[in-house]
Amino acid sequence: MADEPKGRDGEDLNEILSQSDIDALMSEAMSAQQDVIYSYDGRRMEANEKIHVETYDFRNPVFLTENELRQVRIRHEQFIHYLGARLSLFLRMDFGLKMSQLYTVPYKRFTESIPNPTHITLFRVEQLSGVGILDVNPRLAMTIVDRLLGGKGHSVRDERYLTEIEIALIEDVIYLILEEYCRQWEDTRELNASIIGRENNGRFLQTSPHDAIMLVLTMEATLGDCSEAMQIALPYYTIEPVIRKMQENAKRFNSTSGEKQEPRWMPSYNDINVPLRAEWRAFSATVRDVLAIRPGDVILLPSDITQETVVCLADTDRFKGEVGLDGDHVVVKINEVVHNELSVKEKTK
Repeated sequence: MADEPKGRDGEDLNEILSQSDIDALMSEAMSAQQDVIYSYDGRRMEANEKIHVETYDFRNPVFLTENELRQVRIRHEQFIHYLGARLSLFLRMDFGLKMSQLYTVPYKRFTESIPNPTHITLFRVEQLSGVGILDVNPRLAMTIVDRLLGGKGHSVRDERYLTEIEIALIEDVIYLILEEYCRQWEDTRELNASIIGRENNGRFLQTSPHDAIMLVLTMEATLGDCSEAMQIALPYYTIEPVIRKMQENAKRFNSTSGEKQEPRWMPSYNDINVPLRAEWRAFSATVRDVLAIRPGDVILLPSDITQETVVCLADTDRFKGEVGLDGDHVVVKINEVVHNELSVKEKTK
């Protein structure tokens, strides 16, 4: 028989831990499978402390806040809308364009995801630093070239690189895409883009560091029976100044819109006719009493009725005054502004 396991001092290990001890250790290990959280000073946080934990992917960090990403998405949706209309006019054929994705990704991972073969255009925005990438699927590019040469825009099934003639023709469309993309940011900063190179394999690109974060817009383009993808990618450090300016403009708009605007008189108001009348609120009477009034009857009024004259502007009580005579004219002297009745009537409008 095999020897029983022995400890350092020759003790039998089966006698050191009983089955109940092993079960207790196993249950403790299972219950202790919780995330251990430490504060910034190295102190371990207790389980009963109120802690809000958010996951963070250090391999794919997010540099845009939720509000910034929403505004950037709106800008890109507008870009896609206007670009689709411009390309339809340029090609004289319906060019469908819709957003597939808008996300951030490290440069190395983005270049590895670019299909091969493809047509890549490298461009630079003069007012910003960094190099942008415009990736157009070759099938879509050849279909556009076919349309530019007078074809019906049928999808080309070949899997090949573009020829020099096809590249020269497709660059007219690429310039239009870059011009429209820069136009969407003109309220924050005037931008001008230029083509600085081209490539047909994403693995050979070295325009940014491997860990640089790219803002990638993926679009699905449809021309005739061809439906392929286009991508525009910019390093975050390139687009960051424009995003910061956009945020400043948004904050400035929100702050000014919240300020109370003082009323201002416009000269055009001077010629507006407003109905004006002065009246007395003497007493109330029934319809029977009113119908019984005949010429020559005398109606008794309160002695202070002239001091309780109400001046109405556009059927709204505005002032209280006193009736008097100025030569041969009956006049009303304004003594008081009506506040309560005015506020009630304005609230009901």
